[in-house]
Amino acid sequence: MAARLPSWAWVTGLTVGATVAVVALAVQADHGPHPTAATVKPSSTASASPHGSAKPKPPAGPPALPADSGDGRRIVYSLAEKRVWLVDATGKAGRSFAVWPGTVNPEPGRYSITLRRQSLKGSDGVQIEHVMYFTKVEGMNIAFSNALDGASPPPANGQKLGGIRMHKEDGAALWAFGDQGTSVTVVK
Repeated sequence: MAARLPSWAWVTGLTVGATVAVVALAVQADHGPHPTAATVKPSSTASASPHGSAKPKPPAGPPALPADSGDGRRIVYSLAEKRVWLVDATGKAGRSFAVWPGTVNPEPGRYSITLRRQSLKGSDGVQIEHVMYFTKVEGMNIAFSNALDGASPPPANGQKLGGIRMHKEDGAALWAFGDQGTSVTVVK
């Protein structure tokens, strides 16, 4: 004959079982997708007048591709903006990013990638990768690269440096975009 449990044992058992089920569901829910609600912020440029004559400003983004940067598929480097654009064959800039130029700058003009090196030690002693040479100035190689550790370059301390450094992910994108012979346009 089976022993009979007191009624409080059934209630306790059910409570424990329900608690375990709720905890299990909570853990599963915590590991699932986390949708977020979109919020709409009022425009700071909205007009307080009933006529609404003020136009909203477009969102700030990277500067537009310089007008005098050539045609076709190319890398555009602006000395003044300290910025690079990767331009496809239709003339559309697909990616743009800020760079840290060295102390020796190339003259505005048209060049092409002459040599690519996966990684090496830069003239400043920093391990670099995605090195893409495109000209020489005063005997100094001018090349795009990124520090292997992704850090920005330290101050030059009077050294002549021709490296145009960028963030690691931008260096990888430039490396994938530009083969030997890819056009490089340098603008002011």
